Amino acid sequence: MPLRPRPQIENLEPSLHGSMDHAELKTMGLTPDQVLDFSVCCNSFVLPPELGTVLDSTVISRHPDSEATEFRECLSKKLAVSPNNILAGNGSVELIRLIALTYFGRGDSVLIPEPTFGEYRVACQITGATVVRPWASEEDSFTHRMEETVDLMKRSRPKGVFICNPNNPTGGYLSKRDIEMVLDACEDTLMILDEAYVSFVEKSWSSLGLIGRGNVIIIRSMTKDYALAGLRLGYAVAGEQIIGALRRVHPPWNVNAVAQKAGIIALNDTDYFETSKRELGKTKQFLMGELSRLGLELVPSETNFFLVKVANPADFRTALLKQGILVRDCTSFGLAGYIRIATRTAPECKTLVSVIETMKNEEN
Repeated sequence: MPLRPRPQIENLEPSLHGSMDHAELKTMGLTPDQVLDFSVCCNSFVLPPELGTVLDSTVISRHPDSEATEFRECLSKKLAVSPNNILAGNGSVELIRLIALTYFGRGDSVLIPEPTFGEYRVACQITGATVVRPWASEEDSFTHRMEETVDLMKRSRPKGVFICNPNNPTGGYLSKRDIEMVLDACEDTLMILDEAYVSFVEKSWSSLGLIGRGNVIIIRSMTKDYALAGLRLGYAVAGEQIIGALRRVHPPWNVNAVAQKAGIIALNDTDYFETSKRELGKTKQFLMGELSRLGLELVPSETNFFLVKVANPADFRTALLKQGILVRDCTSFGLAGYIRIATRTAPECKTLVSVIETMKNEEN
C-alpha cells in the first residue's frame, strides 16, 4: 500500500492562476506567441534593453549568492531600509509559503478576507492552520468594511492575517488608516501585507514605516513591475527578527543568478517603469471607457487590472481564446460572474475591444 501524505496535503485544493495553459493552447492549435495574454497583471511594455543580455553577463557555472546580497543592497537604497530588513524570494508565492511555514501550524487560525489571491489559503492549509474567510459583498465592489474586519479579529484573535493591497482580483486599495485599524485590533497577530501591485496605484501610500511595529511583513513583486514572470523574483520587507526567522527556513540558493542580475539591472533603470506606468494608466482609461461603451459592467479599480461582469465567464474566455486573446475567468476566486482583464499596450487593447465588439454584434 502506498504511503499517504499528511491529511492536509491529501485534501489540498491547489489555487488556479491566470497565464497560459500550454496544453490547452496546443489542443486549440495555438502557440504562446500567437496569444495576447490579458490574464496576467504584469507590465506589458518592452523590457529595458540591458535585460536582453543578462544571460551573457551572468556566471551560471557556480551557485548563486544564497543571500542575494547585491540585489538586496540595491533594494535597500531604493526603499531606504537596511538590507537586513529584506529577504529575496523566488517570486512572491515562495515567500507566502515560507511565511506560513515559519509562523503557522495546527491549532492556529489565519484570517484571509476574500475574494483574494488563492495562494494564501493554500499556504495556510499546507501547515495545518485553520483559515477564516470572510467575504466582501458585491454592493461594496468586493471591498471589506474595515469595522467589520476589526470586529472579527477582536473576536477570533487570529495568529495571522493576509491582506492583498491593492487586492487581486478586484483592484481595491485600502488606505493607511484602514490598515492601521486592523493592526491595532490585535497586536499579537502577524499581518502579511501583499503589495505585489502597489507600484501601479496612482496615489499610493508608503507602508514601509509599519515594519517598525514588529508584526508586519510586506511582500512585493519584481515580476509584476518589470515583467520578469519567467525568472520569478520578489522580496519581503520586515523587522530584522522576522527576516532572521524567515532566513533560517528559506531554501539555500532560492533565487537564481539570472534573476538576481535582472533585478539589479531593473532597479538601476529609473525611467523604464515610470514611463510604462504612465502609458498603462492612459491605456487603462481608454480600455475601460471602450468596454463600458459596449455595455459591459466594470468594477472600479485602483491598479492596472479590473473586473468585468459577464453572463458566463468560461464561455466568454473560450470565445476570446479562439481569437488568440486570453482573459482570466474569476470563478476560481469565487466570482462566478466575472472575468479579470489586465491592461496591455494601446494597440493590443484596441484589438481586444474590436474582438469583443464583434462578439457582441454576432450575439445580436
